[in-house]
Amino acid sequence: MTIPMNSFLKNTLLLDAVVSGAAAVLMAAGAGLLGPFLNLPVSLLFWAGIVLLPWVALLVVLSRRQSLSRMVLLDVVLVNVAWVLASIGILAFGFVEPNLLGVAFVVAQALAVALFAVLQYAALRQARPAMA
Repeated sequence: MTIPMNSFLKNTLLLDAVVSGAAAVLMAAGAGLLGPFLNLPVSLLFWAGIVLLPWVALLVVLSRRQSLSRMVLLDVVLVNVAWVLASIGILAFGFVEPNLLGVAFVVAQALAVALFAVLQYAALRQARPAMA
């Protein structure tokens, strides 16, 4: 089943792309500076930034469509939820040992991604199926 693109959904996808793109550039290009400052592994920051690049491209492509499959939008929500869980998991299970600023960085980006997941899920819930 498809849902028509509306301004709320389009803007949510685009804002997610902009924020994710900024995070990608910050982490990939600034990993060498951020890592020691946050006491986070430089390689983790770099590769997290690199992984975000195709995600940003996908979000932009999806936002330009006239309609979306409900499953595609649900997948976007679930990828964002997975990012949040992974972010919290690396802290909770001791995979990294950041300083206070590093913890704040990880938690802040996880909260931002969680907000996008909630907004995108709200768009999914309120969407009316497209007429064939």
